[in-house]
Amino acid sequence: MTRTVARGIGCGVGAAALSAFAGAAAAAYQWNLAPGATRVSQSVYDLHNIMMWIILVIFVGVFGVVSYTVYAHRKSKGHRAAQFHENTTVEMIWTVIPFIILMLMAWPATKTLLTLRDSSNPDITVKVTGYQWKWGYDYLKGEGEGISFMSALSTTRDQIYGKAPKGENYMLEVDNRLVVPVGKKIRVLTTANDVIHSWFVPELGVKQDANPGFVRDTSFRAEREGVYRGQCAELCGKDHGFMPVVVEVVSAEKYVAWVADQRAKMAAAADDPNKKWELAELKARGEKVYTQNCAACHQSNGQGVKGAFPALDGSKVVNGPRQGQIALVLSGRAGTAMASFSRLSDTELAAVITYTRNSWGNKTGEAVQPAEIKAQRK
Repeated sequence: MTRTVARGIGCGVGAAALSAFAGAAAAAYQWNLAPGATRVSQSVYDLHNIMMWIILVIFVGVFGVVSYTVYAHRKSKGHRAAQFHENTTVEMIWTVIPFIILMLMAWPATKTLLTLRDSSNPDITVKVTGYQWKWGYDYLKGEGEGISFMSALSTTRDQIYGKAPKGENYMLEVDNRLVVPVGKKIRVLTTANDVIHSWFVPELGVKQDANPGFVRDTSFRAEREGVYRGQCAELCGKDHGFMPVVVEVVSAEKYVAWVADQRAKMAAAADDPNKKWELAELKARGEKVYTQNCAACHQSNGQGVKGAFPALDGSKVVNGPRQGQIALVLSGRAGTAMASFSRLSDTELAAVITYTRNSWGNKTGEAVQPAEIKAQRK
């Protein structure tokens, strides 16, 4: 009986140890790169592995020779340091061998780099614009041409501040994903509206800086359907870590359906330019626009961040002449974090300005109409 119990305990301990080892091995494996969903990302993965093996061989060889030399020629055994200055054979060896190694490394690296930079003959072209702190997507050519939307973090503030349980894709989910069809070459043009950003999706093998005033390009062709996540990879301000990138790769049939759905939504959302909006309507819509575009800096309570972003609650600009606030929102303010929001529609700007002038402690009672925004754009 005792032996049986002991064997059972031994087996249990062994199984637990084996399980722990397997778990540790699985965790250690996560340190490697993901193979990815494109041929380019697979090439990057293979190149990484090749380089790591070359580095490992060099490391073992060099440190093995050094360790052996230190041990076998130590002073305690009576060895004395040799005194010599020039040895043509040795110099040739340590020049030729590293040269050969570098050439062997350069060939696959150059091949992968050229593949990364090839954005010719795309099926679809998408412009990606970086904003503090969200992404703008415009489908310029190919199926879906004309579709345009903003993509921002959808993780709630309650989750961020620990007031609610964390979601499955905490800090890596957005309200609007970039959707592309599987097997099609997607050319991505990157630029920025304010500071330098970087559009980075590891599993697609894509990382391209987005610079204000410049247009850079890259491309990818996803080999399988799925959702691929990334982030802004260039420090771009206080909410740099709040700029996830989510690309959804779907079948050709689903993509056609998505394009039709997006066009229907755009048509339904188009505003009547002659409509005169009520104050309550503008405030309700303005709150949504404010949450998506302004709350990150000026905060949801309008108090801003002292020393960085001014408060809107009680602001002289917000409570002053409406023409001044409209001009500021349209043009931004040089030398500050206040960028131009002219990309928003006349109705969206009218709504958000009305919201700020009639929220918190601001009680102007004024409703700014889209026609006023349109007039000041000229």
